[in-house]
Amino acid sequence: MSDRPELFTWGFAANPYPAYAWLREHAPVHKAQLPSGVEAWLVTRYADARQALADSRLSKNPAHHDEPDHAKGKTGIPGERSANLMTHLLNIDPPDHTRLRRLVSKAFTPRRVAEFEPRVQDLADRLLDGFAARGSAELIHEFAFPLPIYAICDLLGVPAEDQDDFRDWAGMMIRHGGGPRGGVARAVKQIRAYLADLIHRKRAELGDDLISGLIRASDHGEHLTENEAAAMCFVLLFAGFETTINLIGNGTLALFRNPGQRALLQSAFAEGDGQLVDTAIEEMLRYDGPVELATWRFATEPLDIGGQRIAVGDPVLVVLAAADRDPARFSDENTLDLARADNPHLGFGHGIHYCIGAPLARLEGRIAFRTLLTRLPDVELAVDPEELRWRGGLIMRGLRELPVTFTPEEGIPPRQA
Repeated sequence: MSDRPELFTWGFAANPYPAYAWLREHAPVHKAQLPSGVEAWLVTRYADARQALADSRLSKNPAHHDEPDHAKGKTGIPGERSANLMTHLLNIDPPDHTRLRRLVSKAFTPRRVAEFEPRVQDLADRLLDGFAARGSAELIHEFAFPLPIYAICDLLGVPAEDQDDFRDWAGMMIRHGGGPRGGVARAVKQIRAYLADLIHRKRAELGDDLISGLIRASDHGEHLTENEAAAMCFVLLFAGFETTINLIGNGTLALFRNPGQRALLQSAFAEGDGQLVDTAIEEMLRYDGPVELATWRFATEPLDIGGQRIAVGDPVLVVLAAADRDPARFSDENTLDLARADNPHLGFGHGIHYCIGAPLARLEGRIAFRTLLTRLPDVELAVDPEELRWRGGLIMRGLRELPVTFTPEEGIPPRQA
């Protein structure tokens, strides 16, 4: 590719990697106009990306700078400002970030995540039961989408009778992710109203869930406002479910396209080779990860990234998908190698904003792939890969649908998740 590539087209969404390779070589820190009209710097090389992700001069808080006119109201999650949901980990800096992250991190300790494994396994099996006898399925909406939704609802403490509402709202956010912002904003408003009500209900009857934990912390002098509690729950839902959907969807497609690697992973599950399973998840996160661009950052003072001068207030987007295929850091960067040992990918970010839910996403990914490939060992893509459509959002990268066929399971009556 010798000419400057077109960015953010439908063809780009289907395969952005050649364009990112061109940018890494010719314009590693590139000012681009986004579909929204916002002009932002795209950081594409691994070394620059890692530096930018940890640079305190790049603020996550839009209130810490004057936004350029072309960016006002067009950054972040649609609807979060009007719904008073801005005070979450993706939008704040220390010391508030340090305080809130410390509170929420208690829900993602290794012990808590390990305790959650039986529930995630039960969810995965129940979802698979719903289509295993049929011989065909659409894996995104029947498996990859509901699994993390119900899991994060359990973690938050959303009552079972309300979880289908969350699934509907999350579906609105997915369907409208690359289209009109109004659909997402409406879903955000409904989630905000529900969370306000749920927080009030939880105060009367605390449980062993994340919302109850946030309320207890607030009542013990941690000064957590209701808006902060609602915003934290919202961002865990928003960031948590779509990340796992894309990990499962993108990873499954990568396995279909690389049958030798798929066979290797199936052998690892059969033999209980946990080490290979772990490296496989990390490689899927690197190779075609769920988060294409890290969330918004804004320069609070003039600075240089990769030799390019960034002005105060300029939006900066670190392109994780480009950094994770940088040949300066990864050998055979375009090859899926599930046994890759040296793999410090940036799929979950880097620095103080490293994804707090990463342990849960890894757990959900391991269980999803193990359940799918063990119970449906001959599962295959039902269409030509070129027919698959990708969602056109800016931050996340994932499939709209993933139709598959397989030998039906016998003796498994369908159940509801």
